[in-house]
Amino acid sequence: MHTLQDKYNTLLKQYKIEVLNKVDASNFKQYNEVLFSAHSCAIEGNSFTIDETRELKEKGLDLKLHNKSLFEAYEIIDHFNAYAYLMARIDEPLTESLLKETHALLMKNTLTYRTGENSGEYTDKMMSAGETIFGDPKKNIESVPKLLKQTQQVIDENEIHPIIISASFHQFFIYLHPFRDGNGRLGRLFSNWILTKLKHPQVIIESQNKQTYINSLKSSHKHRNNSPIQTFFFETAITKMQNEIKQSTTDNASNFNIK
Repeated sequence: MHTLQDKYNTLLKQYKIEVLNKVDASNFKQYNEVLFSAHSCAIEGNSFTIDETRELKEKGLDLKLHNKSLFEAYEIIDHFNAYAYLMARIDEPLTESLLKETHALLMKNTLTYRTGENSGEYTDKMMSAGETIFGDPKKNIESVPKLLKQTQQVIDENEIHPIIISASFHQFFIYLHPFRDGNGRLGRLFSNWILTKLKHPQVIIESQNKQTYINSLKSSHKHRNNSPIQTFFFETAITKMQNEIKQSTTDNASNFNIK
């Protein structure tokens, strides 16, 4: 793990010089929001591509949908709204009210339609996903305030690497699974909120890496050891920074060969 941390920390210095210090901040913010929203929703089955997600961001429901449902469009739009709401509250502490308010926005137009339950409210039913049953919802929900308090404490102490804090929070939150739907998207939102709060780049889990992501969550839970999900977060962050450094340093002008 220390080798990964060192690699991440060294690369981050280069990333700040080659990317963050050069890119237009507003444009880059939207780039990350679109990329994150597209992949996070795709992990849950949404079929919008990155380009379609960007168009939806720009045009809203004026976008002409081709082979897409209005339900999927609302999933993306709600994710945009939840992202904007949460990222505007970087200076606030991690609380249940912030968690529920963000969930209310994230699932505003889809949860009641799909399940009859209200967004922003904990479930009273035992939840399952894939091969996993998440256990007694009452006990899980009782543990949420403790998780939020402990996470906020380590954020304040600032002695643990931000990737480790973000990944560990994510692991514990996913297995508490306190809401009827949207726990994965909400967990990824708050993991990036933690990273942004601690002035680190956001981790974007690409949809094609869904199975590796799920396997790392399962392995961490099974062995009661957060190393697998922490490793996955570090590797995902490193890959993103490497790709963006490569793009930013490519001499596009040299590719022209007009004869």
